[in-house]
Amino acid sequence: MPLIVFAAALAALPPDVAAQPAAAPAAAPASPASPAASQEDKQFVARADVQAFVREMAERHGFAEDEVTQLLSRARRSTDVLRLISPPAPTFKRSWAAYRARFIEPVRIRAGLRFWDENADALTRAAAEYGVPEEVIVGIIGVETIYGRNTGSFRVVDALATLAFDYPRRADYFRGELEQYLLYARESKIDPMSVRGSFAGAIGLPQFMPRSLRAFATDFDGDGRIDLRGSVAKFLQMHGWQRGGRTHYAVRMAPDAGVAPLVDAGIEPRFTVAELEPYGVKLAATGVDAPMPAADEKLALIDLPNADDPTTFLLGAQNFYVVTRYNRSSFYAMAVIELAETLKAQRVARLQAAR
Repeated sequence: MPLIVFAAALAALPPDVAAQPAAAPAAAPASPASPAASQEDKQFVARADVQAFVREMAERHGFAEDEVTQLLSRARRSTDVLRLISPPAPTFKRSWAAYRARFIEPVRIRAGLRFWDENADALTRAAAEYGVPEEVIVGIIGVETIYGRNTGSFRVVDALATLAFDYPRRADYFRGELEQYLLYARESKIDPMSVRGSFAGAIGLPQFMPRSLRAFATDFDGDGRIDLRGSVAKFLQMHGWQRGGRTHYAVRMAPDAGVAPLVDAGIEPRFTVAELEPYGVKLAATGVDAPMPAADEKLALIDLPNADDPTTFLLGAQNFYVVTRYNRSSFYAMAVIELAETLKAQRVARLQAAR
């Protein structure tokens, strides 16, 4: 059966427009189905910050204070969530090669080809309507959940409440997501205790955070249910995807290239090819038929560290930046793009061989 909708609990389509990206692909161990309340849990709703949130939900959105209090009294603080969300140790060396190997691998590729076959018509329609190629839609779903195999096992209310009130580094962001989640549950008439997702509170096959779920989930085929294919494409389009545009270009570095200012400038495209050349950065030849950027096209120098091995560099275009709006990581964006390219190449070869 094609994986065309969220779980039944997410079937109602809410309105609204405002968004935030998913926090991370849902790669987390199972959390307890019904953790017992600790003394800390029992005291949780008495905290001043929690009570302030309860009052805000009542004042802003008309929730009954006792309703929100009762809900949060059932939420459980998760040490697993806090462990998984924490930044890696300072001694950890990031490796693009190791990260890539997790996603560009046979199991995910086979599942992606099967998903594409099962949803080919809808993917073609989504690409035509939103301008996002089918392979990019399939690539995102593959990196996020391996096409539905891993949508997360944490109770979303537990994850969001834990991060909203016990993760100071991003408490404001996660309080906003908890607010959006309670609004989503009310609009969709679902039990907020029933939905499971990632350790960061991302939901469903596209792993949308609640704000994005309310903003971008779309009833793409008119059956009254949220459709992930159109929703992913709509997200990218509304974040500035350029129809027919490239995601990135190969780069050639001079031996004495001084790239630190370019890397420090970030991943948002800011430089033309001419502006990059004084730093020793030039486009690499990729074949006579490969399109080249326009003279005024803005690019960013993307660095992909490889631990103790040489860093991989590329020039990111607008569409590369848009993929990072889904998950704000250059590693993530490049994994999506390379999985997409691999799937497209294998699918085209297979269809040509069948002729």
